[in-house]
Amino acid sequence: MNIQWYPGHMTKTKRMMQENISLVDIVIELLDARIPYSSRNPDIDKLAANKKRIIILNKADLADDAKTAEWVEHFEKNGVRVLLANSITGKGLKSITEVSAALMAEKKERLKKRGRIYVPTRAMITGIPNVGKSTLINKFVGKATAKTGDRPGVTRGKQWVKIKRDFELLDTPGILWPKFEDERVGQNLAFTGAVNDDILDIAELAMGLIERLRILYPQQLKDRYEIDFTDETPAHEILDAIGVSRGFKARGGDVDKKRTATIFIDEFRAAKLGKMTLESVAEIAELYPEK
Repeated sequence: MNIQWYPGHMTKTKRMMQENISLVDIVIELLDARIPYSSRNPDIDKLAANKKRIIILNKADLADDAKTAEWVEHFEKNGVRVLLANSITGKGLKSITEVSAALMAEKKERLKKRGRIYVPTRAMITGIPNVGKSTLINKFVGKATAKTGDRPGVTRGKQWVKIKRDFELLDTPGILWPKFEDERVGQNLAFTGAVNDDILDIAELAMGLIERLRILYPQQLKDRYEIDFTDETPAHEILDAIGVSRGFKARGGDVDKKRTATIFIDEFRAAKLGKMTLESVAEIAELYPEK
């Protein structure tokens, strides 16, 4: 299943970010804690060269805690500050202003010695579609400043958001990159909702996710749907078993695959199967040793 999705407005977004990067001191990148590697836009490293960096692992409440700890250690070893957040509840948001202030302390002190009394911190916040960026900003501000939605591609233009008197965020639309480097990255983005579901075969997507969870979290899959399977059980049979367990029947008595697949994907995204992370630091090091 080779997934590619790059709407035209994303080219405009990238250009806008390039034009505005000089206005900010810090680049804050939101990642999905369930797919920390796949949700990192490779263009951001080039765009944010010479800028202070913060990574926010959002949706950390949906991710495997042990794997999240490994990813925090990995990113911080590479010189990037990492914060955990839940944009819906607001957990972890206070740390953003605190860490930003610490990163800016030296520059502010230097400018104050030159007579600059008011030195605001300006940060650009970026991330893939549907990673929770607008929800995070609204929770931060305490009102619906940024447009939100449960589908990717809701935010379409830049907007400055004042968080505190001396802290401003430049919100940008969710952005992917023109070509996913491999099928696995595209799948991970689709599994977690960063790719528009309308362009996907939902049954095929569900079977791809089943194949992954059968290896990573087999017991949670069995427990959730009260089914049993082996390492050799085909994904389509597991999907059918889930449909039978839920009583999702189509005309003629066959399993309603589309309904079963839709519910299964939705329940994974909502962590109803349990807290899961689809990629580990060790796995990524093995798959991409040059990264």
